[in-house]
Amino acid sequence: MGRQWSSLALWLVSALVAGISANKFSVLRSPESVVFREGNWPIPGERIPDVAALSMGFSIEDDLSWPGLAVGDLFRRPRATVLVTVTGIDKLILPKSGISYPVENAVPFSLDGVANAIHTLFSEETPVVVQLAPSEERVYMVGKANSVFEDLSVTLRQLRNRLFQENSILASLPLNSLSRNSEVDLLFLSELQVLHDITSLLSRHKHLAKDHSPDLYSLELSGLEEIGKHYGEDSQQFKDASQILADSLQKFADEMYSLYGGNAVVEVVTVKTFDTPFVRKSRSILQSTSQSKTENPYNLAYSYNFDYAVVFNIVFWFMIAMAIAVIVISYNLWNMDPGYDSIIYRMTNQKIRMD
Repeated sequence: MGRQWSSLALWLVSALVAGISANKFSVLRSPESVVFREGNWPIPGERIPDVAALSMGFSIEDDLSWPGLAVGDLFRRPRATVLVTVTGIDKLILPKSGISYPVENAVPFSLDGVANAIHTLFSEETPVVVQLAPSEERVYMVGKANSVFEDLSVTLRQLRNRLFQENSILASLPLNSLSRNSEVDLLFLSELQVLHDITSLLSRHKHLAKDHSPDLYSLELSGLEEIGKHYGEDSQQFKDASQILADSLQKFADEMYSLYGGNAVVEVVTVKTFDTPFVRKSRSILQSTSQSKTENPYNLAYSYNFDYAVVFNIVFWFMIAMAIAVIVISYNLWNMDPGYDSIIYRMTNQKIRMD
């Protein structure tokens, strides 16, 4: 009897852990320079941006003890990182087997820190930074993305009109049980249209994938979640939409990987529901970074970023090396033997002889 209760308790704990870690962080494509290890190590949801930053070669404020990401080639970092967040489902059955890790503590996250680091370090090279949430009409573009993706549909009205054009995905995508007359289905299909348009526009500007500045693509898709709420997760529409989304994501990953010459990381995060609501502050590309007096009433100094220690050490040791060099050169010139056959004393001796 005791063994039965212990077995039942163990089963309940395992089921509880499995339920908590049902969400997935999947790596669809990655270059050889970025090494993801095979394993079932859970990754905290709030550390997913740190994984993206480390894979691109950027430093982070807090050390990441997650063993899933190994140290790769430090001198060859990926040219692009693509992160797609899908809400409404905990796991997608992708056509190709990739590496997946369970996500624990699925809190909302953003890649704003990575985008700011790219914009700061590569401001002169104008990298491509695209952050989109089509269903929420939220878009943020930096650098060359403003000119390359200026024709990209971002509002709901634009997305709806884009679906009924001649070269839309409706002409080639099997809808199965989905309908063109349903607003919920059209919202889901419009997100797939955005994926198609990104690769299509990028293929026309292939030079962007060959420069030295890293690019960032962050997409948030919630159309599948709306289908689950409208039809139910056991409905045929939800099953067909899940399969269509899995195929579209795999195709999107393969095309992005090919456009960047096999030097891109494509990741997908599937989350059933976030534990806490996400409140994002609106941003503008022309937004001023200066703080007003009301934001800083005590006249406090600004916070140092994580590059401060690196810059300080470079400047500090360069100043010490210069000081030592000046002292050594001055000492040798002061104690130089006048009898040496140098150009200084040669000219001096000739002048003395002429006099």
